[in-house]
Amino acid sequence: MINERTPAQLDEPDVRTVPYDLIKEIAIAMVVSLVVIIGFALFLSSPDVPSVTIQSWSAADPADFVTTANDELAGASTTANYGPPYNNGTESVQSIGPISPQSWAGVHANVDQPHDFVINPLKQAAGNDSQLTTAIGAYEAASAEQQGKWHDAYAKALQDAKVSNGQVTVASGDYGPVPEMMSRLLQLAQTGALDGLLLSSNHFYQTDYTKPLLFMNDGGYLAGLAQDQHLTGTQWGMMNETGLYPGQTWLWLYTLWYQVPPFNGVSNADLLVVLMMVILTLLLMLVPLIPGLRDIPRWIPIYRVIWRGYYASRSRKP
Repeated sequence: MINERTPAQLDEPDVRTVPYDLIKEIAIAMVVSLVVIIGFALFLSSPDVPSVTIQSWSAADPADFVTTANDELAGASTTANYGPPYNNGTESVQSIGPISPQSWAGVHANVDQPHDFVINPLKQAAGNDSQLTTAIGAYEAASAEQQGKWHDAYAKALQDAKVSNGQVTVASGDYGPVPEMMSRLLQLAQTGALDGLLLSSNHFYQTDYTKPLLFMNDGGYLAGLAQDQHLTGTQWGMMNETGLYPGQTWLWLYTLWYQVPPFNGVSNADLLVVLMMVILTLLLMLVPLIPGLRDIPRWIPIYRVIWRGYYASRSRKP
């Protein structure tokens, strides 16, 4: 309880004091805040959208999974030609003149998608499966030219593929061992085994999701989900989240540039936006040192309107 008067108050007999229970007030404030927070969480929270995995992808769209796996094995996917830090490709390397941080960093997270995404998981799962072992051996023994013919023919056939009970079937053709390998990989994916095989490493904690994310990104399923959830770059996706608002609203300035020319029509938009944000940040930090910019408050004294009470009191003082 707080009811003692200070020495200054003792000199002012007209000042009224009342008891004040600080602990009680804090407890009431905490309870009210907790009720409000829980209420907002119940009625305004975003739904807990399940994580997308290779298992969920292969179950929801087997044809897209098999098409993507065929591209990975053929070296025709986005990842295959991406560039640093995954490989020596050039299709996704961004630069502005001589400025190319992506190239400077080099390849330091090497991904060999035919082996990492397809062949190695199949070999690990083959065990005593002579049919699968024979298919892998036949594929690896074939020339690059022959492998390319198989992949091209199979990719064309997949355009008219039929899906029944989670399995993908295509018209008969000369596809070599590719259909057998794709069928077995699809089975691995639908059981969830492929997720585990792509995450396996020599570390105790399996927290590197690079390979499954790259694999899923090469297909159309994940991109479709992102489009539906308004998470793409042209939908202000950087500041959105799955479900409802509010998302990462503090990223509005960063994602703003992706919506306006010339950033929204060039292939090196990421690098341009990063440089733009660096420039703006430096300008903000150096405002006190930049002639002209630092004088704007004197030319446009908005601060005097905001602090008009203070300046009015100063003008009344003798």
